Amino acid sequence: MRRVLFLDIDGVLHRGIARRSGNRVMSSAPNITLFEYAAVLDNLLSPYPDVEIVLSSDWSVVFGTELTRNAIPSPSLRDRIVGATFDGCTINPLVWPVLTRGAQVLDYVGRNKPLRWLAVDDRADGFEAHRQRLVQCQTDVGLGDSAVVEQFRERLQQCFTDAPNYGSED
Repeated sequence: MRRVLFLDIDGVLHRGIARRSGNRVMSSAPNITLFEYAAVLDNLLSPYPDVEIVLSSDWSVVFGTELTRNAIPSPSLRDRIVGATFDGCTINPLVWPVLTRGAQVLDYVGRNKPLRWLAVDDRADGFEAHRQRLVQCQTDVGLGDSAVVEQFRERLQQCFTDAPNYGSED
């Protein structure tokens, strides 16, 4: 059974949101470094070498999965990325961006069973029936919030270690 972490980027791996400026991606504020919390995620995932990452970020829709993967500064995180939620979807590509984040993740889960999964995102829309599978960050803090990091650590352990049925497809 695959173990998957659905990963958003903006508001998770760095504070705020990134902006596109021509061919460049820039932080929403000059004092914010893109991917400033990549090392935090790397540390959290280190006890779980078999957990794959599926991008659930607008980055992968706008820039493509490969460019997004290559933008992440951590080689070990890049190696875990196996795709993005919209890869192989049967939903009209024009509709995809307006779906809730939860609907995008659940569409992927439905197409790729069986999965044990957890999501980390600053958006909670569409996860109402799956709150225990979402680690929600605050957009302006991301994984810089120690309480969220601790909750994330607990959810990873529950989902991928302690409870065999936690996070499996319903």
